[in-house]
Amino acid sequence: MPATDRKWWKEAIVYQIYPRSFQDSDGDGVGDLKGILSRLDYIKSLGITAVWLNPIYSSPNDDNGYDISDYRGIMREFGTMEDFDALLKGMHDRGIKLIMDLVVNHSSDEHEWFQQSRSSRTNPYRNYYHWWPAEKGTPPYRYSLFDVNHDAWAYDSLTNAYYLHYFSRKQPDLNWENPKVRQEVYDIMKFWADKGVDGFRLDAFQFAAKDTTFPEFPKGYEKNFTLYYAMQGNLHEYLKEMNREVFSKYDVMSVAEGAGNTFEDAHNLVDADRQELNMAYAFEGVDIAKPEGYSLLTFKEVFSRWDSSFAEKGWLSIFLANHDQARMVSRFGNDSPEFRAPSSKMLSTFIMTMRGTPYYYYGDELGMTNGDFQRIEEFRDVQTLNEYQYQKNQGADMARFLERKKFESRDNGRTPFQWDDSRHAGFTTGTPWIKVAPNYKTINAAAQEKDPNSCLNYFRELVKLRKNNLALVYGDYTLLDEANPNTYSYTRELDGKKFLILLNFTSTPASTNTGLDVSKARVVLGNYPQPSRDGKLQPYESVIYELP
Repeated sequence: MPATDRKWWKEAIVYQIYPRSFQDSDGDGVGDLKGILSRLDYIKSLGITAVWLNPIYSSPNDDNGYDISDYRGIMREFGTMEDFDALLKGMHDRGIKLIMDLVVNHSSDEHEWFQQSRSSRTNPYRNYYHWWPAEKGTPPYRYSLFDVNHDAWAYDSLTNAYYLHYFSRKQPDLNWENPKVRQEVYDIMKFWADKGVDGFRLDAFQFAAKDTTFPEFPKGYEKNFTLYYAMQGNLHEYLKEMNREVFSKYDVMSVAEGAGNTFEDAHNLVDADRQELNMAYAFEGVDIAKPEGYSLLTFKEVFSRWDSSFAEKGWLSIFLANHDQARMVSRFGNDSPEFRAPSSKMLSTFIMTMRGTPYYYYGDELGMTNGDFQRIEEFRDVQTLNEYQYQKNQGADMARFLERKKFESRDNGRTPFQWDDSRHAGFTTGTPWIKVAPNYKTINAAAQEKDPNSCLNYFRELVKLRKNNLALVYGDYTLLDEANPNTYSYTRELDGKKFLILLNFTSTPASTNTGLDVSKARVVLGNYPQPSRDGKLQPYESVIYELP
């Protein structure tokens, strides 16, 4: 690895905070910026080097802040711009960088641009969004991910026209074909970069470019809509322009949600000579887990395939959870009381020992589990609520639908952080905006601080290990014992330093045959008091060796 290839964002360990659910400072039941500020010493104690903050901009909150009404304002529930400035300074004082979530595939329908756009067909802002005049007939069908009817065209009687929204009706898509829209976005980015933010995560950006002639798509295309929505038209030109206008002028990191449909798509986004983005954030790995379970062979194949494709060029993100997923340990591990801690530690070991920039979701360092949602009234997510209505209208089996959502709903990953065993887990003195997971009495940060063998303290050890060993960041990755359906084994090697990582993904003892002699190897870290020495792994065991 040439020294010139070293970049801070490659060596970063990113901790994702969902601000609504992290810490409430004023008792209104909603997490806020002052709450995060009050917990910065805890965040620093994790050893992480960057925080990705989900949107904090002014928003009517149809989709929890992903519908923005003012890109230069702070959501009232979250605080003020002074609070933001204090938070940014507090992070920088502690050596932590801040990555902002930028949502510019769409805005809120309450944004001034859209208010102007819908006011008349001749308004200067009309072309900031996608409109279809009703006299042309019904527009060609476009699938919406969040709409209660899955219809991405909403009729607006004010100007007798339809507007496009790939997400909810309150999230009209911006027209990136319009150079004025692009300039508005670059100005917004410069506003935040001038404040000192260290990077941008571009939400849903792979969908931003559209064929504005809106051709008919084949019937049933929505079953694989990303083939028709992702990486279309002039997307790369927009990103090159964004790079010229913003990224090239600041030392900021850039990552887009999604990586297109192919490796070629992903490389076109992130290869350095393309001058677009820094890293890909691909969903294939995180999409593997299903309520009925998943195959470790598939899991290994997917992560190994992505690694090999990016071994020479480009850069990846490594993650198993985010705000759009249920909890990591409930999806990929085992959240039963017996196996929750070891399987959580094992999954964290995987994330922290793979090549790429790790993104780690708040609460996973405690092994937080899915929530306990029993009735539809307990859910808060617009996607779940609108899908419930859609399925009900279709006459679906609603009990079955609810069972599935209990496992996979995004709300599972949005329950309040479990700080201690006091009321509402120490998150708020008021009524939480969403239910706290009932296991907070036993799973919480205060209890884990005191326990040297806790998930929390194990995570800190992992972070320290990664930060002190560039082999775990840049080193070659080699998959071993590939056909083993129960264990995942691989090496990471750089400049003569070689690590062997063994992971048991099952609730029973399992053996791995790596062909490597570990008798003289040093156990660097393991999630059991007596780590395996012979390839016979305990349930959900993880062990990291340094090979001589």
